[in-house]
Amino acid sequence: MRRTCTCIYHFLVWSWYLFLNYYISQQGGDQRKSKIFLNGGQWKYLTFLNLLLQAIFYGVACVEDVLKRIKGERDLKFVTAFRDLLFTTLAFPISTFVFLSFWILFLYDRELVYPKALDDIFPEWLNHAMHTSILPFSLVEVILRPHCYPLKKKGLTLLAVASLTYISRVLWIYSETGTWVYPLFARLSPVGLTAFFSLSYIFTASIYLLGEKLNHWKWGDMIQPRKKRK
Repeated sequence: MRRTCTCIYHFLVWSWYLFLNYYISQQGGDQRKSKIFLNGGQWKYLTFLNLLLQAIFYGVACVEDVLKRIKGERDLKFVTAFRDLLFTTLAFPISTFVFLSFWILFLYDRELVYPKALDDIFPEWLNHAMHTSILPFSLVEVILRPHCYPLKKKGLTLLAVASLTYISRVLWIYSETGTWVYPLFARLSPVGLTAFFSLSYIFTASIYLLGEKLNHWKWGDMIQPRKKRK
């Protein structure tokens, strides 16, 4: 029964993220929205990259659920390992970072991250779908099943690579177009940007470690590490 509920949950959340990605991809015809996606497209925003990431993760989770029913668990070590790596190093830390960073900045000064003019372009439900519901979905995933975390060095390294890749894209877009992805960046000096990006990674790494603690708190000895941790 628990496995069936987990399978249904994964399918529903996967369908939701597929819908969001499709809905947003169809907004290019709106002239007001198309201006927002100039100079880098929608993929310059971490919010939209996260929605794509979540769709990929829950798609993998659905595939694993189906294959488990067909082949059993012993033949799915690679799929399960990939699912766990994707969730622990990217899906959970990034969704939580997007949620926390967006709402902290929004409550401090929304013009830094989501100008009020966007309220007339994006419906309120879509804002919450992109920035609010992402955290509860990730927390439910932590509760539903155990995830085997990689060695801390490997996990934090993969997270650092992902962070540097996105930062590099943000800087490249600015060098090519002269415009920043987020209004906040335009108010920071080079030193301020360096500090912001560094602190953002530290914040995301802390979320990664928190996820590992939550996973161990919920599942404890049920988690079988693939390699002995140092």
